[in-house]
Amino acid sequence: MHGPGRGDARAPVPWIGCRGPARGNPELRATGVRVPAAILTGIYLDVKRLHIEGSIRLISMEDEVDRLVAAWRRERPDLDVEPLEVLSRVSRLARHLDRARRLAFSEHGLEPWEFDVLTSLRRAGAPYQLSPGQLLTQTLVTSGTMTNRIDRLAKKGLVERLPDPSDRRGVLVRLTGDGRDRADESLAGLLEQERALLAELSRAQRSELAALLRQLTAPFDNLPG
Repeated sequence: MHGPGRGDARAPVPWIGCRGPARGNPELRATGVRVPAAILTGIYLDVKRLHIEGSIRLISMEDEVDRLVAAWRRERPDLDVEPLEVLSRVSRLARHLDRARRLAFSEHGLEPWEFDVLTSLRRAGAPYQLSPGQLLTQTLVTSGTMTNRIDRLAKKGLVERLPDPSDRRGVLVRLTGDGRDRADESLAGLLEQERALLAELSRAQRSELAALLRQLTAPFDNLPG
């Protein structure tokens, strides 16, 4: 048998940077470690980082929205379906974010609505209290719903009702010590989940995306009345 010649050399095995779910593996935790692509195939959404001739290059892959848009362009070539390329991805990301939020909050024994109320009070600063009306404005629910939510949080010892010194018939809702701890811990957990969702974007890309999304949301957040 002849020894291997130049034409017999095998192509180098692709490598993927250790990110996302692979971080849970203690052998892959160190920053900069690379492992064979076959190990991580299919576990990190729609992008992969491949090691090619000594440099890392981001290679985009087709996602479900690409397939959806292609199908509509085939079936309805008379329509401009370009908005789907942006807003369908926003919708899909919202579903991923909802799952991430529920996971982060459940680890601290909270429901998403409980997090919204507790963090509204936490953001208010010491003494971490707001009127029910102020909570309505921040959480966008009805008065009856907010009353029910305050009752349930008070029973869990996370908030307390106090007389409003500026209104004899009014009350203030104040965060308890336990409520403040839950708000802080669940926020830290949420941010960890959100960083994972944005892991494939650089800091500059995240800033650019935030600015573009702000252009879309600002008109809705500044409607009169």
